[in-house]
Amino acid sequence: MKRTLYESDHQDFREAFRAFVEKEIVPHEAQWERDGAVARELFTTAGANGFLGIDAPEEFGGGGVKDFRFNAVISEELLRVGAAGSGLGLTLHNDIVLPYLLTYCTDEQKQRWLPGVVSGETILAIAMTEPGIGSDLASMSTTAIRDGDHYVVNGAKTFITNGINADLIVVAVKTDPSQKHKGMSLLVLERGMEGFERGRNLDKLGMHAQDTAELSFTDVKVPVENLLGPEEGKGFVQLVEKLPQERLSIAIAGAAAARAVLDGTLAYVKERKAFGSPVGSFQNSKFALAEMDTEIDLAEHYVDDCVRALNAGELTAVDASKAKYWCTELQGRVADRCLQLHGGYGYMSEYPVSKAYADARITRIYGGTTEIMKEVIGRGLGL
Repeated sequence: MKRTLYESDHQDFREAFRAFVEKEIVPHEAQWERDGAVARELFTTAGANGFLGIDAPEEFGGGGVKDFRFNAVISEELLRVGAAGSGLGLTLHNDIVLPYLLTYCTDEQKQRWLPGVVSGETILAIAMTEPGIGSDLASMSTTAIRDGDHYVVNGAKTFITNGINADLIVVAVKTDPSQKHKGMSLLVLERGMEGFERGRNLDKLGMHAQDTAELSFTDVKVPVENLLGPEEGKGFVQLVEKLPQERLSIAIAGAAAARAVLDGTLAYVKERKAFGSPVGSFQNSKFALAEMDTEIDLAEHYVDDCVRALNAGELTAVDASKAKYWCTELQGRVADRCLQLHGGYGYMSEYPVSKAYADARITRIYGGTTEIMKEVIGRGLGL
């Protein structure tokens, strides 16, 4: 079924970003996979071409356009070429972290931070997960105790996307350790603050071009002016408000990744022969491919409606959880079935389907596990 989400300006934007991807990402993707991180220049080049901060105010160099369809185009084009790892840093920067700054920053904070964020000179990250806690954010142990005109931050975070390259990190902390949800706040830590250290670039199953790091904080003095929001204790509410958009961003990428690996597999099974006939001509192959194409089609249209809802300010936590749960599980199923259709070649690293298979596994975990998504949906059913 034809998708009707995009208009002519989105298609023009797609052509421009596709050209950017082919020139600035595809030639470097293999090297970045080996390096475990993208070059910082990717961000500055993206910024120079207008692909960062699309919804940031024009006075800070942004596009001034509040339309998540442009963000969706970026995700789809990155996954079209299998740039899951190298592209994740860009989508995290745009889709997930920047919204916290646009919503909760004071005018002074915006003046300080947004120009660099939009230009790509300042790379963003967000730090929630700790070595001892994942989904149970209210049990975090990283503290930020106020001492005069600054907070003293102690603790550790892990699995932080953009953790090596990031210059500005939104960190979830406990400003009141005696409280759970009401004791949480968001602080912005900056590269170079004394006592703020990065651990190793974590060695992962997939997404090798994405720098994922451990962060540690030892008596880090953070100015009170780096608190996000008007007062302490609002961190949990702020996270809850922004998580639906994060989960939608992941869902868009999941559906796009599934579509890309299916397209590649279709081309393969039409050429690859077994027993004298193309693999795609066998009934089992036809049924598998028909099922995947149908499920991806349905997922794309649901996600498109979620994008419309987000643009209208109507996307609910439940609907975003459904999108994230379904699309990432679908991404995993499609990658697995498509690898099987490649036979032994699918297990070889030189074939894109093997990378797609490895890259897909984390999407059912980060941004909220499938199990957490089902919990959110279940609560929406009154259970």
